Amino acid sequence: MAHAIWRGSWATRIRIASGVILMIYLALHILNLAAVLISPAAYDAVQDARLWVIRSDVGTAIIGAAMAAHVILSLGKVVVARTFRMPLAQWVQVLLGLAIPILLIDHLIYIRGAHEMLGVNTMFGYVTRLIWGTGDGWGQAALLIIAWVHGCIGLHMWLRLTDWWQRAVPWLIGVAVVLPVLALLGFVTFARAIDGLLSNPRGEAVAHAAWNWPDAAGFAQLAAASDNATVAVWAVLSAAVAAFLVRRIIAAIARPIRIHYVDGPSVRAPRGQTILETSQSSGIPHTALCGGRGRCTTCRVIIEEGLEDLPPPSDAEARSLAAVGAPPNARLACQVRPRTSVRVFRVFDRDGKRSRAHASQGKEAQLAVLFLDMRGFTARTDGQLPYDVVHLLNRFFDEIVPPINAAGGTVDKYMGDGLMAVFETATAKTSARAALQAVEGIGSALASFNARLAAEGSAPVAIGIGVHLGNVVLGEIGAAGQAPRTLIGDTVNIASRLESETKARGAQALISVDTLRAAGIAVSDAALVSLSLRGREAPLAALPLTDLSRLTSATSTAAEVPAPA
Repeated sequence: MAHAIWRGSWATRIRIASGVILMIYLALHILNLAAVLISPAAYDAVQDARLWVIRSDVGTAIIGAAMAAHVILSLGKVVVARTFRMPLAQWVQVLLGLAIPILLIDHLIYIRGAHEMLGVNTMFGYVTRLIWGTGDGWGQAALLIIAWVHGCIGLHMWLRLTDWWQRAVPWLIGVAVVLPVLALLGFVTFARAIDGLLSNPRGEAVAHAAWNWPDAAGFAQLAAASDNATVAVWAVLSAAVAAFLVRRIIAAIARPIRIHYVDGPSVRAPRGQTILETSQSSGIPHTALCGGRGRCTTCRVIIEEGLEDLPPPSDAEARSLAAVGAPPNARLACQVRPRTSVRVFRVFDRDGKRSRAHASQGKEAQLAVLFLDMRGFTARTDGQLPYDVVHLLNRFFDEIVPPINAAGGTVDKYMGDGLMAVFETATAKTSARAALQAVEGIGSALASFNARLAAEGSAPVAIGIGVHLGNVVLGEIGAAGQAPRTLIGDTVNIASRLESETKARGAQALISVDTLRAAGIAVSDAALVSLSLRGREAPLAALPLTDLSRLTSATSTAAEVPAPA
């Protein structure tokens, strides 16, 4: 799961990385302020380490690039959004994020700007002297809280898909609350001490000289820089809003498309809007644990109609879908932007649990089905203890199921002393051959099992097998949330009746001629029997086997023939 948190487009990854850098930058500030409560020496130690990092050329470049990238990409995400309907946590994060650059201007100009432009020694005392007892002090306290909450929400949205984060959340909430409180207490404690020191004119003069306190002209220069930066920030925000409105107008003018939801409504949607945005703007429940950032696959949908008209998935989307083994017609609803009408199936329910799988809609395939039953089970177990019966059945299945799995088959269900297996492969030919391979493997496994029973002084086990190939419908049958995947159809019924017919024929197995033909095997008519099965109008030819070990010889007397189309 560690790599999953880095899924998404390059823009998403850069936004995550830049956000982490800025969160570390903020955490250093907070720890620096909190260190005041320990001792002045502790504060000085943390301050020296922090300044060594953030004021070095490399640190300045990294933090500046991270800030620019995070702001630009975050605003870009807002601009391209087609709807502002989103969870409350996302709304809070967006609004707090927009407030941060506005509140941050004065901090940057009067601290870092004063240091670079005027050579001010921006020690903590200088900062507290600037803002203590003013409205700016409250503004900077709000900035610290807003930036911290914004970052914490971002971290949670990013890491909440990991198990370790979920386990650590109760502890992390406590840390997230305590750290800014300690920082503000540290600020108040230090500011009061500095305020007392500066109440003495001589102390004020010494402090101003140590800080290289700006004169009136210097403060005028800083004020002008702050005004210019404020205008620039508002201009950028206004441009982002204008771009969003223009996109909305263009989308409103363009001819809308329709998104048809399986088990849901059919809604009109602007062209180019993501399926997830359509769901959110239309009030349609749609799971998206990462908030629609492309970092998970919980919003994925199965495209039932219109797949060929969709743009191909990006590399990031393709990697995410491949990571969960999604089928070719699966897409991430937060990434795909239909320009024609589509029909989609939402894989997950709103609570994050898997919805009735797409297979519940049913799909048709031509597959081989095998029924197997233990003969004389009732008489054999009459009078035995229940635990002994269970032990015998488990030993029996432990022997005969592995050959089925090895051939590519799957046990669809167990039925007391029997089972039904299906061979779901790419073609009917490979399915039929897999079933025949399983029959031969079962014969060998049964012989070994009976040899052990004989050594134990127990009677051998007899079985009956029926195999047929034809069209089946695979789907989830049952109530939502309690519907196992199974298959139904005449093919299943015929395979079951072939297994039952082995009793009357004294055979271990009956394999339908349809299975043999699909496998490309021709058997002489003399070797076949004609069966009239209940529910089937025409007789069915089948190959009886009194000994499963003779399957190879029974089917190798004739050359292979092409399987029917």
